[in-house]
Amino acid sequence: MAILITGGAGYIGSHTTVELLEAGYEIVSVDNFINSHPEAITRIEEITNKSFTFYELDVLDAEALNNVFAAHRIDAVIHFAGLKAVGESVQLPLKYYHTNVLSTLCLCETMERHGVFKIVFSSSATVYGAPESVPIKEDASIGATNPYGRTKQMIEEILQDLALSDPRWSISILRYFNPVGAHQSGRIGENPNGIPNNLVPYISQVAIGKLKQLNVFGSDYPTIDGTGIRDYIHVVDLAKGHIKALERIMNHAGVDVYNLGTGKGLSVLEMITSFEDVTGRRIPYALTERRPGDIAVCYADASKANRELQWSAKKDIWEMCEDTWRWQLANPSGYSKEEWEQAN
Repeated sequence: MAILITGGAGYIGSHTTVELLEAGYEIVSVDNFINSHPEAITRIEEITNKSFTFYELDVLDAEALNNVFAAHRIDAVIHFAGLKAVGESVQLPLKYYHTNVLSTLCLCETMERHGVFKIVFSSSATVYGAPESVPIKEDASIGATNPYGRTKQMIEEILQDLALSDPRWSISILRYFNPVGAHQSGRIGENPNGIPNNLVPYISQVAIGKLKQLNVFGSDYPTIDGTGIRDYIHVVDLAKGHIKALERIMNHAGVDVYNLGTGKGLSVLEMITSFEDVTGRRIPYALTERRPGDIAVCYADASKANRELQWSAKKDIWEMCEDTWRWQLANPSGYSKEEWEQAN
């Protein structure tokens, strides 16, 4: 039996692969390296001292995906693959709908063809849109405010319909809040292509001198300091949540939705201050206009995951910043060493 991981070389996929290998699972991983790097595969094996099967392919490629299922006895799937930048999705909505929604349809059709009916889906707290109240519970109304979030919302609805149509399906939908941090070894971490779209990798690149300053999008939100508040969760805590969700679908049919977050919100300026405290480096920033599709406050009620999955976030903001900084110092240009060496 094996677990298929789509997007296995990506940020969350790579950390989850480490946790699964260390827990003794057999892994088959696929990735097209559109927003990831082959070096992550090498380093996963280095960290765990274990090998696994990897295929470079696009989940939209039905024939290639079918061949993977034909070659392995897949027991369950963890589906990470997809595009993930909120700002980019506003500019390129068709690309996001095509890639995220169609690839999931292709995956589910292939799973069904091969008699595989267990899947953990990588969703997002963006499906909630502008929440009516916080902390956000899983039964809150959903209404994403950007194309990225709407692709996640559409996929959730597809999976809900699958579970209703066929009792063999067993599905966990995990709504992430804001993953940050890196493996404590410093060998794998978030590896943005070009300018980072997310706050913490941008801060860390400013801290190391790769970027001049941070632009803070919005300083007039109704929050403690006018900047947006988010629930930041360590990527290793998030990865461990996938193991718990996997255990759940092995023993429960139907579909369940879980928030994965800490249940605490931090503003952008609080995150900057925390990173400065950990690194001892000043983070220059400029207050700018709000970014389209962003909301003021978003943090989780993760009590359902605690109750049903026996999971909760363990790592605090200090560890999130410390592990991010360790990764950034050891990998100034992420997995692409040449870029930094040529510039210095």
